[in-house]
Amino acid sequence: MSRRAGILRELGLGPLWRLRDRPAAAVVPESAEVAPEPASAGAGTDDRAAAIARMDWSGLIDAVKQCSACGLCRARKQAVPGVGDPQADWLFVGEGPGAEEDERGEPFVGQAGKLLDAMLAAIDLRRGEKVYIANAVKCRPPNNRTPEAGETAACWPFLARQIGLIRPKLVVALGRPAAQTLLQSEVKISAARGRLFDYQGIPLVVTYHPAYLLRNLPDKAKAWEDLCFMRRTMGKL
Repeated sequence: MSRRAGILRELGLGPLWRLRDRPAAAVVPESAEVAPEPASAGAGTDDRAAAIARMDWSGLIDAVKQCSACGLCRARKQAVPGVGDPQADWLFVGEGPGAEEDERGEPFVGQAGKLLDAMLAAIDLRRGEKVYIANAVKCRPPNNRTPEAGETAACWPFLARQIGLIRPKLVVALGRPAAQTLLQSEVKISAARGRLFDYQGIPLVVTYHPAYLLRNLPDKAKAWEDLCFMRRTMGKL
């Protein structure tokens, strides 16, 4: 069995099959999908965001680890800034850390992380090699719940600065919370899949979160379609 066939079988997509041609993706104008950056509540928000926007990588990571801008800091064991190549071509953005991520300080290290690694391998990518992985919020929400609007707003300057420092060729939003944080609009994954969005001049695509795929196995086939779309998109950049 070839390496690619083995990976796809692990994803639940074996035997290897050929994706049919799809219509060209619609490029959505930035003005239609991207709203101004959100602001977190409280005095000094603009000053904080401006200070974060000037940080280098070292200062940014320290600021994330010391952050107390929202209530998530009270229950965390440690913040989870992100991991990977600081000059990555690919940026994958998830929702937030889970229990294992909170323990180890690295995103996507549990079962969802193993599936993400398999998804990356399916399109000849590897964690840390031209790939950076981050989350919309850097601290674990209690009981792994979806981050609240105020929490994503408080963490937004960190993610925005990460994107500014990396300047990836392609951003991949993993799941609805990440997509809505990046696009600042209501998003339905079923409608957003296969479309090319724009984040400040950087192409952005939307797909399912690996944790969702672990609970909804039939949608792994759709995730494979998304991976093929990502690869085609990157090939044109």
